[in-house]
Amino acid sequence: MQNVSETAGRLEAEVEAAGARLALVREQVGRVIFGQRAVIEQTLTTLLAGGHGLLIGVPGLAKTRLVETLGRVLGLDERRVQFTPDLMPADILGSEVLEEMETGRRSFRFIAGPVFCQLLMADEINRASPRTQSALLQAMQEHQVSIAGQRHALPSPFHVLATQNPLEQEGTYPLPEAQLDRFLLQIDVLYPDLEAERRMLLATTGPEEAVAVTVFGASELVAAQRLVRLLPVGERLVEAILSLVRSARPEGPADDFIRRHVTWGPGPRAAQALMLATRARALLDGRLAPSLDDMVALAPPVLRHRMALSFAARADGITMEQVIDRLVDPFR
Repeated sequence: MQNVSETAGRLEAEVEAAGARLALVREQVGRVIFGQRAVIEQTLTTLLAGGHGLLIGVPGLAKTRLVETLGRVLGLDERRVQFTPDLMPADILGSEVLEEMETGRRSFRFIAGPVFCQLLMADEINRASPRTQSALLQAMQEHQVSIAGQRHALPSPFHVLATQNPLEQEGTYPLPEAQLDRFLLQIDVLYPDLEAERRMLLATTGPEEAVAVTVFGASELVAAQRLVRLLPVGERLVEAILSLVRSARPEGPADDFIRRHVTWGPGPRAAQALMLATRARALLDGRLAPSLDDMVALAPPVLRHRMALSFAARADGITMEQVIDRLVDPFR
């Protein structure tokens, strides 16, 4: 009994210490990114859960700047790839080149692409062709890539934060469902409020701009990700997550509203994502265990890219937000 209490005490102390360190991370990011508290929280939750994030918003909302700032604050090796229609898989993964030695002997040498980093920013990911988009599938799921039959492990930790512009649809390729499902959260970046935009205006047009500094490290992030998986989850929350995800499937225990307005619902990976994300959100706040409030807050970014509206929904003017709000309402 004493060993159990000692273990619980150590876990609680580790959670409090991690929460204090992560508060410094939030503070540093907030020096550069104004009025996007929910976006910052969801992005940090994604990284703490060990997942990948898809940031969607109109131009000029600091999506790219957020990723660059997070790489600096967290002490990660960060690379950026600008996705364009002519981008090829080798431009991301790397390729083998034939080299000739002084002796005349020829051999292939692998030249690693920008994916071999700890934080990859896939800027405007939907502008690349499906062939190029699919080059990230193995990397995002298995944290390794296969080139010419050889597997190459990616650094640890490895995360993809992709950005997408919802307005300019010409020359874009929608992300396939298999790739969307690999993103832990879809983070919608909205316009800042008046006060935040005022602060941003003054801070970014003056003689000097604020610069974030490194207050975390890659090894600390890996340790925090391990800690996330140790946080206890109550049976009530487990049942709520399963009930929420399963009720979003039109062929499952859904009501008539869901059957009419949803073409396909989330798979088991959605429940896994919601479980990890609720734990990560709790750790971000320095709490020992997640709650139903965490699930309610994270249900939209977890579910919105794992479901599809039907033609009837579009005809009735029903949005994905309304569908998810109806699913979450019993748990509030």
